[in-house]
Amino acid sequence: MFNIVLYQPEIPPNTGNIARLCVATNSFLHLIRPLGFSLSNSHLRRAGLDYWKYLNYRIYDKWEDFLSKNKGAKIYLVTKKMGFVYWNVSFKCSDFFIFGSETKGLPEKLLSRYKENCITIPMSGKVRSLNLSDAVSIIVYEALRQNYRINMASPKL
Repeated sequence: MFNIVLYQPEIPPNTGNIARLCVATNSFLHLIRPLGFSLSNSHLRRAGLDYWKYLNYRIYDKWEDFLSKNKGAKIYLVTKKMGFVYWNVSFKCSDFFIFGSETKGLPEKLLSRYKENCITIPMSGKVRSLNLSDAVSIIVYEALRQNYRINMASPKL
């Protein structure tokens, strides 16, 4: 099971779409506060449709709380600023993929602290960034592709 971590997400429909993706891929969703919305937000619920009952997730008050509850986790910070191109990294099913907020990304202090664990999605210089839910999809499906033959018996996850 892959782990998707949203660090201070701000836009409800993005988190709802990512929640649905987590259900579709048997991934676990981790949310680190502050959140830019309430979990009862209608836009969040609408984007996740009726899949919320199937979602495995946990909410943390801060980064340190996340770290203390996931000791020894192999983490990858996804950023446009630096890092290895994601397709050149070998992922394992227990990996954690950390994504920053839609407007700020991940804090520089985290990127500096974990610079050897930073990965990036290449894009032209014509856009500032990808939509958060698109970026999560790209990384999760590459991780699944790499691990499919080893860990999956059929196309159904």
